[in-house]
Amino acid sequence: MESFANASGGAVIDALVRALRENAVVLSEIDGAIGDGDHGINMSKGFSLCAERLAGTEYDLAAGLTTLGNVLLTEIGGAMGPLYGTFFREMAKPAKGSERIDAPLFQTMLERASQAVVALGGAKLGDKTLLDALLPALEAFKTACAAGSSFAEALAALGEAAERGKEATRGMVAKMGRASRLGERSRGVLDAGAASCALILTTMTASMTRLLA
Repeated sequence: MESFANASGGAVIDALVRALRENAVVLSEIDGAIGDGDHGINMSKGFSLCAERLAGTEYDLAAGLTTLGNVLLTEIGGAMGPLYGTFFREMAKPAKGSERIDAPLFQTMLERASQAVVALGGAKLGDKTLLDALLPALEAFKTACAAGSSFAEALAALGEAAERGKEATRGMVAKMGRASRLGERSRGVLDAGAASCALILTTMTASMTRLLA
């Protein structure tokens, strides 16, 4: 069964930091259409702070995700900090103490993280939030695994579903957050949370796939 070493997970965190830094402006521009316009900048700040905390230390994927979650939860503020902070902290918990990360364990990590975000934010599928990328991605991964797909194939399905979910938010009316006050005027543009979630998930899948053995 395909898997990768928990100890090699620093490569995943590094990839996430690079992706959020490189896409900070784009994410803020997306957010500016119906929100505050600072989503990308805040996310980049949080991921960069995480990199600073971890610099010069040895850590596995679980520890890296925990540090990332703690930073996002306590140091970037806004609505997305607690959501993503909770997401990464909960994702880390099932991986603690595991030598290797395989598809069943990663599914458990995703399920735990997703359930925590749903419970915290109160949104549901179709509300034009990060869940519109996250929940379809989780379901695609579970479906692929149940069908006997390899870990790499399931990761690819996850990434593709996250991108489709992100794009689907263009046709949605925002039901949560600041954008919800715009009503029908929120239709026609991407949701920034869904965009950052798809970026995070596709970055994770690509970096994890490179580690598989």
